[in-house]
Amino acid sequence: MDETPLAEIASMCGAKLLREALGVTVSHISKDTRTLRPGDLYIGLRGDHFDGNAFAVQAIEKGAAAVLLDSPAEAERLSGSVPVLLAENSLTALTKLAAAWRAKLNLKVLGITGSSGKTSTKEFAAAVLGSKFKVVKTQGNLNNHIGLPLSILAANSSNTAAVWEIGMNHPGEIAPLAALAQPNCAIITNIGTAHIEYMKNRDAIALEKGMLAEAVPAEGSVILPAEDDKTESIAARCRAKVVLTGINNGNLTATEIMPTQIGMSFRVIVHAGEQTTSAQASIAVQGLHMVQNALMAIAAGLEFGVPLEAAVKALAHTELASGRLERRIHKGVVFLDDTYNANPDSMEAALSTLRFMPSTGRRIAVLGKMGELGEYATEGYSRTGCAAAKYADVLVTVGSEACQISEAARGAGLSRIHEVEDTSAAARILDQLARSGDLVLVKGSRSARMETLFQKLQS
Repeated sequence: MDETPLAEIASMCGAKLLREALGVTVSHISKDTRTLRPGDLYIGLRGDHFDGNAFAVQAIEKGAAAVLLDSPAEAERLSGSVPVLLAENSLTALTKLAAAWRAKLNLKVLGITGSSGKTSTKEFAAAVLGSKFKVVKTQGNLNNHIGLPLSILAANSSNTAAVWEIGMNHPGEIAPLAALAQPNCAIITNIGTAHIEYMKNRDAIALEKGMLAEAVPAEGSVILPAEDDKTESIAARCRAKVVLTGINNGNLTATEIMPTQIGMSFRVIVHAGEQTTSAQASIAVQGLHMVQNALMAIAAGLEFGVPLEAAVKALAHTELASGRLERRIHKGVVFLDDTYNANPDSMEAALSTLRFMPSTGRRIAVLGKMGELGEYATEGYSRTGCAAAKYADVLVTVGSEACQISEAARGAGLSRIHEVEDTSAAARILDQLARSGDLVLVKGSRSARMETLFQKLQS
């Protein structure tokens, strides 16, 4: 936010200011006392297992300029120390504040959703748009009913474009978030099986993700994966122009795809009617699915007026956050750290990358559990096990749930399989098993904490 008087913030979010706050302005919102900075407005949100109102005193001690609460008793108790805003519901107040602030911003907005690849695509797109605009983007995974309002409030009047992730794990979540973001352009990376425990099937996921496409106005554009079987049904729901991207099909395609020492190189082909233009591109991360994500980012850039050559130049210097096929080397063994998260689709994509990358040694997959699969768990683990048998020479599964992967891999013909209880045991196995020249993929859901394996490898 720009510096905004507290009284104006109270009006924007529908809260009552309990005492005069002349001269008090705020430019940053915090919901967490652990990351709060002096001068922030602290918002006490409630959750299933916490009440942010209870941390108001701590927020004040850390220098909060004011606090927004929905506990009358707590608000009255604190009203003598710093300015206090009292709302009926803190989350509703946060959402109203974000909506009011979004209305003040003159931004071109790219909204991104999908079952996997959202964050990588966001980083690529932010880099591409950054060659022309002053870009604000989603930080971390702030993409839900709390995260998106905070992402909107992180924008200020100097920004000219925004790249915001829009996530969900239950029905009915995308539409209100899309209405809040007001995107000029949308990307749907794919329709997979992430969160299928709550969504039940891919048709329901496509229906929900497609709400972002429906939110884009007629003068905007929606970028969809040409090779996804749900794209046709989503495209039919769009008022906006539809742009398709894919390896072999679409308005933007890639050819001459080759792995490099640090990533991928490829030629982007832009098909515009009978005219075709192309440019050589590279990204500093491995994987065919990462090329697909990069194509979507280039497409968004073109829709926002970024020249193709500027787009591919920006891509070459994009660094992704850790845990996304990050290349590590330990005792001559090359590790692919893809521990940020996992679902059956991203597991299969990562395993394909393991096989696709050049290596002088064996390809070893170290895989942990996947979350939120529900009734799809048996099929999802089976898919992953079959992919491991197809793409890996050696499989190490971590934890009891991941044993379902090894069972399926064994049934698909892979014999070199190790089942271990935790990442400490996996590290011990790798210290004995892996040798210089081998390529090792490490992947699992956040709850599996697969990233801790790297801390436990012998130095």
